[in-house]
Amino acid sequence: MPYAPGTFGTILSLLLIAFLRPDDFELLLIFSGVFLLGLFTSHNTERSLGKDSRHIVIDEFCGYLLCVLFVPKSIGYLLGSFILFRFFDILKPPPIRKLEGNVGGGLGIMLDDLIAGLYTNLCIQLWRYLF
Repeated sequence: MPYAPGTFGTILSLLLIAFLRPDDFELLLIFSGVFLLGLFTSHNTERSLGKDSRHIVIDEFCGYLLCVLFVPKSIGYLLGSFILFRFFDILKPPPIRKLEGNVGGGLGIMLDDLIAGLYTNLCIQLWRYLF
């Protein structure tokens, strides 16, 4: 993935949700499995490719799963979550940037995207509550 690997990883996650349409329990199981796999694989991959290599996209994949947990799986919510997630992942508002620099290994790689996913989910939940 020479261009925008994080966006590509997020799109893969969006497509998985759009085609499988898992309920929230199934999505929680998928998220948990991807998270554990991501901790292990990104930790080991970081050793050979360097700190938070752009070749590692399981963190974006997992972060997007968190975005849409307990959110309607309509195309509008999936696309809105995609845009917000990429916004938070690229902007890295506090404490994302600080954690990204201070937490190493697989957890550090995964954590910044999980917080971006949490921010996105909270925004979507607030939107649902208000509108």
